[in-house]
Amino acid sequence: MKTKHDLIAEAWTLIEKSIIYYRNRPIGTVAALEAGSDALNYDQCFVRDFVLSALAFLISGKPEIVRNFLIGTLHLQSHEPQMDSFKPGPGLMPASFKVVVKDGEEYLTADFGEHAIARVPPVDSCLWWIILLRAYVKATGDTALAHQSEFQQGIKLILEMCLAHRFAMYPTMLVPDGAFMIDRRMGVYEHPLEIQVLFYAALRAAKELLLPNDANLSCSNSVTQRLQPLTYHLREYYWIDLNRLNEIYRFKGDEFGQEIANRFNIYPESIPDWLTEWLPDNGGYLAGNLGPGRMDFRFFALGNLMAIITALASEAESQKIMNLIEYRWQDLIGYMPMKLCYPALEGRDWQIITGSDPKNMPWSYHNGGNWPVLLWLLTAAAHKTNRLDIAEKAIDIAEKRLRQDGWPEYYDGKNARLIGKQSRQYQAWTIAAFIVAKELMANPSHLELISFEME
Repeated sequence: MKTKHDLIAEAWTLIEKSIIYYRNRPIGTVAALEAGSDALNYDQCFVRDFVLSALAFLISGKPEIVRNFLIGTLHLQSHEPQMDSFKPGPGLMPASFKVVVKDGEEYLTADFGEHAIARVPPVDSCLWWIILLRAYVKATGDTALAHQSEFQQGIKLILEMCLAHRFAMYPTMLVPDGAFMIDRRMGVYEHPLEIQVLFYAALRAAKELLLPNDANLSCSNSVTQRLQPLTYHLREYYWIDLNRLNEIYRFKGDEFGQEIANRFNIYPESIPDWLTEWLPDNGGYLAGNLGPGRMDFRFFALGNLMAIITALASEAESQKIMNLIEYRWQDLIGYMPMKLCYPALEGRDWQIITGSDPKNMPWSYHNGGNWPVLLWLLTAAAHKTNRLDIAEKAIDIAEKRLRQDGWPEYYDGKNARLIGKQSRQYQAWTIAAFIVAKELMANPSHLELISFEME
């Protein structure tokens, strides 16, 4: 019988097998080892996916691949003015890249969404890139890399893109459907929670990484000016608990002026039937989205867990999020940590909102599927809130299934009893997330690489 130590050793063997080499240097990891003949882009290195492998390498004292990745993706960053409406604007990082050989020479080629399903650009890549750069600096002390002029310019290009003047009255970022981990149509257009939390974390990371000089002064001031209203907006208007739900239930519609309670014109009739019974007395969470006349009451795990880790959620809110996860364990965790989105869109809602997407059938893939990659976020949030029993229980569940199921990308069903119908096996970020979760349990100080303290 294999031990838990053997499981970690196997996970490391698989991660090392997934490494991509560029000119004889490690530069990333493929999305999945079991790509198959219909590989699509699973044989490429995705920026968001590699963050997990990068954390595992940093924790284990192997920073070279992370450094190479940061340098390589910086060189791929879009710099050209957006003269062609079908090309990315300056500052955007690619969704993925791969190594190609031409005339005996190796080159990196990037996908900015031109080849992606529905041709959606990766809004989250540049945000994760800044967050990972900070993690690398904290792990290695290599501030010289981040202070290089190319890196300073790369950070500023990202910030200028994210902080650009726009047709908006909110401090949040407006993005389309499919522009982040939820890469298919799921009704998350406008101001999805995941992007807002990553935006917040990237701004805080940039504050630490930007040199305090005249060249950066304008950009640094813009970051500082955006952080406070963004924090207030998300904590104040995205938050849902029983008290907040009662306020929304008694909202008056079509109010006009400055001093009004219903600032976004949310109608009480939009509160879904499932929520009033599902929300525990001592629980709460950050809503999935908020816009004019619209609040998405679904629970999105990544945004809520990252809000805890990055100190976007207050300490009281963080505890309430963990209370909700504990109280609704079967719904949100089930047989594999954890559900990306709850509840699933079904029936006519599924048809209209997803466009009848067969991959996003109810309780599958991003529409209510369970994603083992979220295990590391749940573990990190449990450490941040001193709720280690939650992490221990979740890791125990993962240990019993991941190896025998072939380290799959996602699970299907209301309680995640089925391996995802189109799930690739030996998914790199599933494997890396398990390693990072175990390392966090062994040494909680590793949380400093990705977390922030309250400001």
